[in-house]
Amino acid sequence: MKPEVEIYDTTLRDGSQGEGINFSAADKLRIAERIDAFGIHYIEGGWPGSNPKDMEFFLQARRRKWKNAQIAAFSMTRRKGISVEKDDLMRQILEAETPIVTIVGKSWLLHVTEVLRARPDENLAMIADTVRFLKDHGKKVIYDAEHAFDGFKDDPEYALATWQAAERAGAQCIVLCDTNGGCLPAEIARVTKNAKGKLVARLGIHTHNDIGVGVANAIAALDAGATHVQGTINGYGERTGNCSLTSVIPIVHFKMKKLGVPASSLVKLKDLSEFVDEIANVRHDPRQPWVGQTAFAHKGGMHVHAIDRVTRAYEHINPEAVGNQRRVLVSDLSGRVNVLLKAKELGFDLASDQPETREITALIKERESQGYEYEAAEASLALLIRSVLDHNPELLFTVDAYHVSMRRQGNESLCEATVKVRVGSVVHHTVAEGDGPVNALDGALRSALAKSFPKIRRVALTDYKVRILDGVAGTAAKTRVLISSTDGRRDWGTVGVSENILTASLQALVDSMEYALLRR
Repeated sequence: MKPEVEIYDTTLRDGSQGEGINFSAADKLRIAERIDAFGIHYIEGGWPGSNPKDMEFFLQARRRKWKNAQIAAFSMTRRKGISVEKDDLMRQILEAETPIVTIVGKSWLLHVTEVLRARPDENLAMIADTVRFLKDHGKKVIYDAEHAFDGFKDDPEYALATWQAAERAGAQCIVLCDTNGGCLPAEIARVTKNAKGKLVARLGIHTHNDIGVGVANAIAALDAGATHVQGTINGYGERTGNCSLTSVIPIVHFKMKKLGVPASSLVKLKDLSEFVDEIANVRHDPRQPWVGQTAFAHKGGMHVHAIDRVTRAYEHINPEAVGNQRRVLVSDLSGRVNVLLKAKELGFDLASDQPETREITALIKERESQGYEYEAAEASLALLIRSVLDHNPELLFTVDAYHVSMRRQGNESLCEATVKVRVGSVVHHTVAEGDGPVNALDGALRSALAKSFPKIRRVALTDYKVRILDGVAGTAAKTRVLISSTDGRRDWGTVGVSENILTASLQALVDSMEYALLRR
């Protein structure tokens, strides 16, 4: 069914420009796959040519089959004084081989004359030439009108002329951008309504959150006639961030009663939010609307008494509708619903009244209290569920002992790891060197296991993240390690927690290898 509101995700490009946000190419692919599975319509992968990671992403993206999303590459209009055919920006965006290209151009005369140092008519030609060139090369073009609202307030006729130039050249969607994030909802609604009356193409909105109304501004534009909304998961972005899709998506569905993402995806919204935070190595905001831990938490005695009788007395929706859960502080309620949903996603058939379900729920809670997080470590969670359902099955292998050492040789530091692995009655004792202690440990473990399980050689560690869980404990603090792995066909994540970073790393490595060997 065709959506009434198109959702365009720019977490991997605009979101990655936020302070402290840095995605590897492997991170981008994992996030894109999860966003695609969720049902979002467009995924902006980055700016081709701006950095090697973005080009690697586009190279890998075109080798994958996407179920729901179309991948978009981002760039700007041709540069002043350069023909569109000779501009390297155009060559780079075509090399990305995406079905969608998103081009940003100037709407504000201030930027045209003072930043580009171009004539107004020259800017109009730059917009039209770029859109037409990409359209002629078989691309669907989305035009991002930068500073659309500030430009319209300054000179409405010229701002409109820039949008119409993109439309006449073949852009399928004109996106009005509140680039400085300083407009109010009433201003957004007024300009959007004006544009709606003058344009035939689909109208979109792209807002920033500099004064705290990024989501409100996006909704104001949708109310005024826009049918395409851009934003990022959890509101990542420059300065104070972009419009948060984790708020816009449920507002469109539950409050505006319009079709955006598939209705069946809404129960996975909290999972998606936490997954992206974990990949970004960012602590999840517990007070985030809809998906935060406190979004449906009740502490006041009167509130708790009321929801015990009528849950909607103090809740605007059922929390399970977005994958969240109701919490009564001091005496927390069970998170069994989330466990059932996640288990089903991982391929396990659990029933709510099954004794193992209660055991799994309790075990996850116990592990989380120790510092484990499973949002981006699906493989470790799958192994935990399997251990309960199969009643502590015999392990494929065990690590009997390991040793890691580091020595200085000239100007180089050399790391060496020794691992003793038991497979049934057979013991493998191997040594490996690496660029660091974890790399050496990974090499030794892989070498040992390959003697009994040759296919383990196809498994590669693609990313490694560390988070200190208790900063006040200093060097004795508990550490959480998240490892991303791949076998060339699928990617997965595992987690380990310990006061010793190497022990935590080994836990995550062992889970990764065991998961690879158990997978069909």
